Amino acid sequence: MVHSAEMSVGSSGGGILAILTSRHAMFAMVAVVVMLIASRINIRHAMNTPMIANPVLWALGVSLVLCGLTFVPEISGRINGARRWVKIGSLMFQPSELVKWIMIIALAWWCARRVDGVRRFWSGLVPALALVAVACALIVIEDLGTAALVATISMIVLLAGGARWWQMGMMFPPAAAALVVAVIQSPYRVARLTTFMHPYEDPEGRGYQAIQSMLAIANGGVSGRGIGNGVQKHGYLPADTSDFIFANICAEMGLAGAALVVFLYMTILWCGIGIVRGSRDMFGRLIVMGIVLTVGLQAVINLAVVTVLVPTKGIALPLMSAGGTGWIMTAFALGLVAGLDTSNQIETDDEPDLVLAAAT
Repeated sequence: MVHSAEMSVGSSGGGILAILTSRHAMFAMVAVVVMLIASRINIRHAMNTPMIANPVLWALGVSLVLCGLTFVPEISGRINGARRWVKIGSLMFQPSELVKWIMIIALAWWCARRVDGVRRFWSGLVPALALVAVACALIVIEDLGTAALVATISMIVLLAGGARWWQMGMMFPPAAAALVVAVIQSPYRVARLTTFMHPYEDPEGRGYQAIQSMLAIANGGVSGRGIGNGVQKHGYLPADTSDFIFANICAEMGLAGAALVVFLYMTILWCGIGIVRGSRDMFGRLIVMGIVLTVGLQAVINLAVVTVLVPTKGIALPLMSAGGTGWIMTAFALGLVAGLDTSNQIETDDEPDLVLAAAT
């Protein structure tokens, strides 16, 4: 579908060979290999590693440093006006994608190591929240959507890991205030909110993308126009291969294709919930819960944006929107989920059984 969305007027797409040798196909194959490798990683070894030598914490530290490097002009890469990438030679990758997934593992490790300690506000909860705040502060300047997603999933993981509801509730007012400030200080974010309310007031300007997305979805009807036959992708719909690829799917595969995409995401969520329920250790449960909720919530946000149910936001559709970093890191995370399946687990009866209500 990414290759189809890239087609231009008069182009045949290059045939199957062009598809199989495209950069998107290369990224997809790398993602599959990474997923298979991740499924063989015993992430539980991190539980018995001292903090100073813990690979998860080191990986999180490196990813935060890389996020900071996006503000260095000589290193940062800019796409569509956003400076979210680190550029090394011809290679570009998005550090926030690393933070998004590694943060889940780090918080799961913290909660599992401090089963009762996370209930203590100053010694258990505040250090974890401080880490989340630093990560979100580095991301929010250029990517509000990802920062909000990281914050939301982090809160859920901490709650499932034993944090008290009233303590987390105390964090809501400052978090909401920070969100409001982040929106108000960026004129384009304010414009997105006003445009969402009245997209047809400026159909050729700020409301253009939302209108073209709705046109693409409407033109697809029930059965779609056929793969490769979408109209809006020919210079009308911006970000048709990335954030708005679902609109092109609806245009070419219709309601049936849209339903298939939703079904596949629901299948991932359903399998993840089954793994959470079958897991016997807190560390594994929290990791699986955090990963599948991230995939699910990110998909819901993207679908809501494309169907103009919420204001436009740069949130990719997991495993579908074009992007090498996103595909590879999401595949790696889901590989860890597969490796944590009940059939691959070593049961440990000495850890407490925590019912993760947030996952069910």
